[in-house]
Amino acid sequence: MDIRSKLTALCDAFNAHDLDQVMSFFAADCALEMPRGSKPWGARFVGKSNVREGLATRFAGLPDVHYGDAEHFVDAAANTGISKWTLTGTTPEGKKVEVRGCDFYTFRDGAVIRKDSYWKIVE
Repeated sequence: MDIRSKLTALCDAFNAHDLDQVMSFFAADCALEMPRGSKPWGARFVGKSNVREGLATRFAGLPDVHYGDAEHFVDAAANTGISKWTLTGTTPEGKKVEVRGCDFYTFRDGAVIRKDSYWKIVE
């Protein structure tokens, strides 16, 4: 499995705002941890339909979201990869967002089983 190619394709799918394509990378029993939430891990979504709903909030909250300056790192022995990026976008209320962040991915049999996202806190 070429994890680096999968990370690049995932980033491209996010930038195309193609949720169907994004979800094609995820296993049925996947999990997503978003940066914001009421728990120390942010908001957690488990199962493909719940992960889809969680990711849809990203596109709804930042309709023009873009992940630029992407860098991808792989530990093939551990079936993990990290994508670093600069997220830019505009909220529906017109607020501009620019923040550095990263996603930690875990793969099984070529599919994402966990996506754990982190953002810098911009004040």
